[in-house]
Amino acid sequence: MADIIHFHRVSHRYGDGPQIISDVSFTLRKGEMAFLTGPSGAGKSTLLRLTALLARPTRGQIVVEGRNLADIKPREIPAFRRQIGLTFQNPSLLNDRSVFDNVALPLLIRGHSGEDIGRRVRAALDAVGLLPKEKAFPLTLSGGEQQRVGIARAVVAKPPLLLADEPTGNLDPHMALEVMQLFMRFNEVGVSVLVATHAVSLISRLPHRVIHIEHGSLEQRRKAELMEKTIEF
Repeated sequence: MADIIHFHRVSHRYGDGPQIISDVSFTLRKGEMAFLTGPSGAGKSTLLRLTALLARPTRGQIVVEGRNLADIKPREIPAFRRQIGLTFQNPSLLNDRSVFDNVALPLLIRGHSGEDIGRRVRAALDAVGLLPKEKAFPLTLSGGEQQRVGIARAVVAKPPLLLADEPTGNLDPHMALEVMQLFMRFNEVGVSVLVATHAVSLISRLPHRVIHIEHGSLEQRRKAELMEKTIEF
């Protein structure tokens, strides 16, 4: 099976600041789900930002879906990002728009027809268990429901790759598990998923590979070892 993400000796620093990641190499296979762990400031978010071309590496090579990101021109970046679903700890929903309209935004940008938008948005909301809330506004939802709206928006265009940055950071353990189970369900239908998370106790119970980054470099760690260090996360 081919790789959907391939990092080869990638380093990055922001401006003249310290190096955030150093000589990082890893792959995510097509159809794979993996967790990216590490202490705050270790470089987890930077790896996701580099993958989505929200930043470019200082050194090294990144290939996503067979494309070397160094070859992608600025005007091509929006089209490239349409292949990727992105969700964050703060889903950044538009409070003056309904749940339906928030989820529909990526499809409106792509120029889908009204009928197609309705079908896809309701399918995405049904997948995250929020179809009855399609007319609600974000401020009337719980934190877990808002996070699920953000996930629905990330997957509504059926991207082959889903990147999630601390999606359970503000949730209680029960809601955090529900969100992780959502990602697993999307993975089961072929979506490649990479989740950056501090929730080591949660992911230790889930059957997916862990990529651990510390001090800007990847480290080989078993899940049991990560559990022993949970207090540091």
